[in-house]
Amino acid sequence: MNFQEYLKDAAEQYGLVLTNRMLQQFDTYFQLLTEWNERINLTAITEPKEVAIKHMVDSLSCWNDKYFPPGASVIDVGTGAGFPGIPLKIFRPDIRLTLLDSLNKRVKFLQEVADRLELDCVQCVHLRAEEGARQPLLREKFDVAVSRAVARLPVLAEYCMPFVKVNGYFVALKGMKYAEEVAEGANAVKVLGGSSIKSVPVKLPYLDDKRAVLYIRKVRATPKSYPRKAGIPEKNPL
Repeated sequence: MNFQEYLKDAAEQYGLVLTNRMLQQFDTYFQLLTEWNERINLTAITEPKEVAIKHMVDSLSCWNDKYFPPGASVIDVGTGAGFPGIPLKIFRPDIRLTLLDSLNKRVKFLQEVADRLELDCVQCVHLRAEEGARQPLLREKFDVAVSRAVARLPVLAEYCMPFVKVNGYFVALKGMKYAEEVAEGANAVKVLGGSSIKSVPVKLPYLDDKRAVLYIRKVRATPKSYPRKAGIPEKNPL
């Protein structure tokens, strides 16, 4: 099977319906990913079936209408090669997406993807999360902040929650140790203005590993002292 066929099959098994246009966009994204990956390090996963499942469907596993309202403003913090933000945008073109990454080469890749896929309302921003969250145009301006494979929850919460509006959501895609991270991150989430952490286990097609999506509602404004300066959240997690 080719990439589109693997993706269509995996998406259907997961309960997602992708239109022909979406499949074409995902295919173009895959082609660009593999082309650029020869020049800059974007992903260690390059086989068509693995990309379809472990990148594309996994990114879509966090979608839930309860947490992503129609036309939601979404920021993908530390987006890397565009996961989960670009798959979410392909699947739900109505969202207004900001892709934030600290490496300018990746930001240029993301801009080419957005242009080639003709995605509107996509902004690619070259900033560290700690810097971006202190900018008035970005701080507490988003309905949803999403992040995948960036840092453990106590650190990730400090990167992401300052971007989220009160009553919005921080959504984290996590691997097999998600239960440990929930326990570790509970204090940080509370300090940063979040409520309790809802974890939803995820079972991807053809894979036996454990993973989950964490949904955290923001109930209070994040204190102005957060995020701390670059490097401090990692060295001294909340």
